[in-house]
Amino acid sequence: MRVFGTVGLPGSGKGEAAAVAREAGVPVVTMGDVIREACRDRGLDPAEHHGEVAQALREEEGEAAIAERSLPLIRDALEESETVLVDGLRSPAEVARFEDAFGDDFVVVEVEAPFETRVERLADRERDASDADREALRAREERERGFGMDAVMADADVTVDNTGSLDAFRARIRDLLEAEP
Repeated sequence: MRVFGTVGLPGSGKGEAAAVAREAGVPVVTMGDVIREACRDRGLDPAEHHGEVAQALREEEGEAAIAERSLPLIRDALEESETVLVDGLRSPAEVARFEDAFGDDFVVVEVEAPFETRVERLADRERDASDADREALRAREERERGFGMDAVMADADVTVDNTGSLDAFRARIRDLLEAEP
């Protein structure tokens, strides 16, 4: 069993890493989906209230709230697969919760890319038009860093540079997922 958790700033390539995992038959649990579901449960639009609800969950249920809510999804996926990718770590508390649950089988993977590269990617994919704006991206990064993301990135078990070609990045992720523990 192996559980990979990805961490990286917006536009770094975490979603692409998740796409590679899915293509390889590796289940993906997206922590952002847990937050989007909590938004809908509260009658709020996830596109407008994602950050607000993420913060509220952490205040109401503790710093590891999103990890805790993700655990049943991960365990379900592990019933069908030896490997699972958890997309979107943000805080040391989340990492600690996953380490408690999975021990040495939990691997933190940082996906990194420079700011300007990430701005271009976010503008190209137009998922969230406000992210194309540098100031909006900086504000989003600061919010996410406020959860402790810098510490998670600094302590990552593996760092994958995503500044080369898309093919090279995808190959690196495939190799990581397929490597023997």
